[in-house]
Amino acid sequence: MPITNAVNQIRKVIGERITVNSSILEQHGHDESWHEWQPPEAVCFVESTEEVKKIVSICNANSVPVIPFGTGTGVAGLVNAVCGGITIDLSRMDKVLALHTEDFNCRVQAGLTYKRLNQYLRDTGLFFSVDPGADASLGGMAATRASGTNTVRYGTMRENVVSLTVVLMDGRVIRTGSRARKSAAGYDLTHLFVGSEGTLGVITELTVRLHGRPAASSSACVQFVDLTAAVNAVIATLQCNIPMARIELVDELLIAAINNFSKTAFEPVPCLFVEFHGSESSVKEDAELFGDICREHGCTDFRWTANEEEANTMWTARHNAAYAFLAMRPGARNYATDVCVPISRLAECITETKADATTNVDVDHVIAGHVGDGNFHVAFLIDPAAKGELEQVESFYDRLVARALAMDGTCTGEHGIGLQKMKYMADEFGEDCLSVMRDLKLALDPRNLMNPGKKIPNQQGPA
Repeated sequence: MPITNAVNQIRKVIGERITVNSSILEQHGHDESWHEWQPPEAVCFVESTEEVKKIVSICNANSVPVIPFGTGTGVAGLVNAVCGGITIDLSRMDKVLALHTEDFNCRVQAGLTYKRLNQYLRDTGLFFSVDPGADASLGGMAATRASGTNTVRYGTMRENVVSLTVVLMDGRVIRTGSRARKSAAGYDLTHLFVGSEGTLGVITELTVRLHGRPAASSSACVQFVDLTAAVNAVIATLQCNIPMARIELVDELLIAAINNFSKTAFEPVPCLFVEFHGSESSVKEDAELFGDICREHGCTDFRWTANEEEANTMWTARHNAAYAFLAMRPGARNYATDVCVPISRLAECITETKADATTNVDVDHVIAGHVGDGNFHVAFLIDPAAKGELEQVESFYDRLVARALAMDGTCTGEHGIGLQKMKYMADEFGEDCLSVMRDLKLALDPRNLMNPGKKIPNQQGPA
């Protein structure tokens, strides 16, 4: 059996750090999405790029699929072993390898989480800006092209990854770039692998961009009469070129869930959570101008704070919003949707989407989003076994994506394609563009062994 041969050969490389224990296999056969669990046939806990190289080479020789695994916090089924195979768990590769404060970058192993990196940077005056909420690994964040609450000012993983070390399916180890601030040399392989969802190679190291901590910051929870008013305030703010650091939309039901879960006391109405970074004077001026815009668009209350502890409480509650929502229906699964549209179409898209969900889906839902860059989520609490619930939500999602694409948007702003959104790829890109993606996949992984069954529809199974 190929899998037995591969496991025996890998055991000679890493000893008992390869396991076929059923509970560990189950832990690695799913993320935080609603998809059915699909465990691998073995899990390897790796500690170096060299080990990954040897394991991938063994899997390639035995025609065994490889599934990279960070922390399992995704929501698109990216780590499910749909064709069996061996999961490579990178969580032990969690070191900062080099810090270059004068160049505002550092090199890290892929299993390091962004929260632990920021703890490491705490006394340097620098921070890593991408904050997806869950304590995700940096390798996983690169693989999914993650973003978060800071994206409107500091960008997504696409803007904050300088170079990568990647193990290809044939065992080659490549470094996709240097630490120079710019380069016109060669193809841009760094950004080919950023967002590749583990289908082209295993990311083992990253050089990431860092940012200086702001001299001053101010945060606020701003209340509105409805979602449309809140989004129109966002659009007007961005069109005035006010440099927001964070601007998050949270609807009234999710605010209630957050209050219950995080023991906060926000008014249960549609809210914007916002933050400004800069000097003392610039933060004050920007906040005052933003306040004027919000009042013009029907805000009902402001709760400003420059106190770090109070701000941290608010942003921690926002980051825990998905868990707060899940707590509303114990045992349910989170069906999270994820579209992004041009800012000018955001209010229209959210208003139509809210009406659609309220009218056509008999399942509790919430709306939240990183609306500063046009990205929002509608999340549903479903029991996949309950008759009709999954079908209703999937039908809604088809309409939501069609709406976003008609507005020149995308079917995913940050969660990735994974298992959930492959059926939308042809509508978004067209068959010619999709065929180029298949050609790239074939060039780097001709037998489709690297995280098969994800990202690109109609790929031939492992050969």
